[in-house]
Amino acid sequence: MNTYSLIQGLRFVDSFFPSGAFAFSSGLEAAVKDGAVQDGKELGRYVEDLLVHGIAKREAIAVAVAHQAAARGNLAAALEVDRALEAFKLSRDARLASRQMGRQMLKAVGEQLQDHAPLTAYRTAVEEGRTHGHLPVAVGLILAVCGWSRQDTVAAFFYQTAQGMVSAAMKLLPLGQHEGQQLLAQWGPLIVRLSRHVKPQTGFASWSPIHDIYAMRHARLESRLFRS
Repeated sequence: MNTYSLIQGLRFVDSFFPSGAFAFSSGLEAAVKDGAVQDGKELGRYVEDLLVHGIAKREAIAVAVAHQAAARGNLAAALEVDRALEAFKLSRDARLASRQMGRQMLKAVGEQLQDHAPLTAYRTAVEEGRTHGHLPVAVGLILAVCGWSRQDTVAAFFYQTAQGMVSAAMKLLPLGQHEGQQLLAQWGPLIVRLSRHVKPQTGFASWSPIHDIYAMRHARLESRLFRS
C-alpha cells in the first residue's frame, strides 16, 4: 500500500470521521446497566467474544465481499451481502445504526471519491432505496477504492469496531484513556489473526446471542445515553 492510499483510507475509519458512530454503543449500555460488564477486564472479554463469534462471522465477511465486489466491478455481490446483513442483524436498533453510519459515510465519501463505478453505483442504489447501505459494505467498497488490500480493510473494520466499544465504555464505566489504549493493544494480535481468516466466500454463521439480547434490550431502557 502506498502512503497516499494509507492516508486516504485512514480518514474514513478514524473516529474523527462524521459517521455518527459516537451515538451508538451496540448494546454495551444495556450490558453495563444489567451488570454484565462492570470494568475494563469484563469489557475485554465482552468485546473479544463479540469480535470472534459475531463480527468475524458476519460483518467482517460482508466487508470482504464488498471489497472483492469493488475490485471486480460486481455491484450485484455488494447488494446481495447488504440484504444478507439486514436479515442477520436481529436487533432493530442494530440494523438502524448500521444503516445510518453506512449512509453517512457514503454521503461524505461521495463528495470526495468520484469516478469509481462500483462505489458510485452502490451509493446510487442506497439513495434510490434499492438497498440498505450497511456500514460494513460501505467500508469494504470505500477502502478497496482507496487501494487497501482486503485483509487490511477487514482488520481496519475490526479495529474501528473495537475502538467504538472502548469509546462508549469510557462514558459508561470507570475506564480511563490509558486502560482503553491497553485494551486496544491487547486486541491487536486477535484482530490480525481474525482478519487473516475472513474470506468473501465464507457464509454467515454468526452466534453472539448475549450481544444480540443486550442490543434488543437497549430499546427498553428507561433512560439511555446512546441510541443503540
